[in-house]
Amino acid sequence: MVKKTYAEINEKIKKGDVVVVTAEEMIEIVEKRGEEAAARDIDVVTTGTFGAMCSSGAFLNFGHADPPIKMENVWLNNVEAYHGNAAVDVYIGATKMSKTRPFEYGGGHVIEDLISGKVIELQATAYGTDCYPLKKIETVITLEDINQAILCNPRNGYQKYNAATNGRQETIYTYMGKLLSNYRNVTFSGAGCLNPLCNDPDYETIGIGTRIFLGGGIGYIIGEGTQHSPLNGFGTLMVKGDLKQMNPQYLRGAAFTKYGTTLYVGLGIPIPILNEGLARKTAISDEDITTNVLDYGVPSRNRPILRSVTYAELKSGEIELNGKSVPVSPLSSLKMAREIAETLKQWIQQGEFFLTSPVERLSTTRVFNPMKVRTKTTVRSYVKPAITCTLKETVHDVAKKLIEHSTNHIVVVDEENRLKGIVTSWDVTRAIAHNVENLSEIVTTKVYTASLDDPIDFSAREMTKHDISALPVIDSHKKVIGIVTAESTLRHFDIHEH
Repeated sequence: MVKKTYAEINEKIKKGDVVVVTAEEMIEIVEKRGEEAAARDIDVVTTGTFGAMCSSGAFLNFGHADPPIKMENVWLNNVEAYHGNAAVDVYIGATKMSKTRPFEYGGGHVIEDLISGKVIELQATAYGTDCYPLKKIETVITLEDINQAILCNPRNGYQKYNAATNGRQETIYTYMGKLLSNYRNVTFSGAGCLNPLCNDPDYETIGIGTRIFLGGGIGYIIGEGTQHSPLNGFGTLMVKGDLKQMNPQYLRGAAFTKYGTTLYVGLGIPIPILNEGLARKTAISDEDITTNVLDYGVPSRNRPILRSVTYAELKSGEIELNGKSVPVSPLSSLKMAREIAETLKQWIQQGEFFLTSPVERLSTTRVFNPMKVRTKTTVRSYVKPAITCTLKETVHDVAKKLIEHSTNHIVVVDEENRLKGIVTSWDVTRAIAHNVENLSEIVTTKVYTASLDDPIDFSAREMTKHDISALPVIDSHKKVIGIVTAESTLRHFDIHEH
């Protein structure tokens, strides 16, 4: 049985005889030589990922002006920075957008501009105190002028992402990019077999204090990331590093159309091969990593799962969905992930980067919980039973149901209560006037729907947008639960106005 220590590997790095490979290279090595030989021969496996990390930002300290100011409102290149700290400390978040160039420029761009050496406009206002009398300041700064510039990202290095598509009849714009209507494209993110947390899913070597590649410089893991959910295969990391060491090649501001701004972050973690188990884990391939394709056209955390897919399939450029071949595009860069893993490999080989043992392991059992919404603002509180029929029934059968139940909407279902369409009193009236008896001739099959946990405000907007008066409420299997009407949403807004 092979066993190594951090001290032994660091001694090899110091002497220049350490053996380092990337995670992609490790796959072939284990396949050809086996786990025991790989564990014996390989000392470190390097990983890398480069994708949009919305939960990113930087703490900045500007130093004191003369006379001094206790900043209350702060803008950097017209992007508001958070000031809830000491007098001249701020945190600028990647997703905060410019007040003059929204959806084009934001906090992520400010961070990139800082490390690129560009001049940044600083504006601040204050209420003034005896010890901080200045109430307004306007100046320009560079990264060199700032005392501390600390990249501090509450959530980075997602283990994997759900892939996204859109079943609506119109294009939508999301944090997963532009999603065409009727499932005509799929987007995904993540480096697959190069991802750090896929290579050490049990956090044997990844923990608090682990030294990492971050933004082109050296950083550290300082805890589990927000939304850390390792039991579901969605682990995350909280990381920090010195912006003054970083390179704009590996930290890039970005804007997603009609969604907002973010920051692309380059992150790489070395995995010391301490035992055969780690050799096996770092040989994980894209064929071994699965995720789900979700319908982002459903604005709910209970989005329908359309199918399971491997990262090998996603990286191929197309997948089969609903019996059709659908193009797939990545939101993260595999090219940059490979470059990061290779750069980290070279740093270690050249004796410029030593490994650190975690001072504390991260949780392997935490589960991410959704927000508990206790107010009555979702469809769940306004749904009522749906009156249904099947396509086997006639127009006159449906007319009787409309009268019997005093309703204007009949939901058409199949034998298993799955949604097939909707018929309104107007449809039936027109059909009777024209002596149409076959229900299939008047049913609307392209139906806008809601789910129980959709915000009622969203459902109201959907009805207004499409000039309709009701939405069938369905579950993830398209089975009809009930119906929400324009009348019920109007009652909601009337209650809240009063």
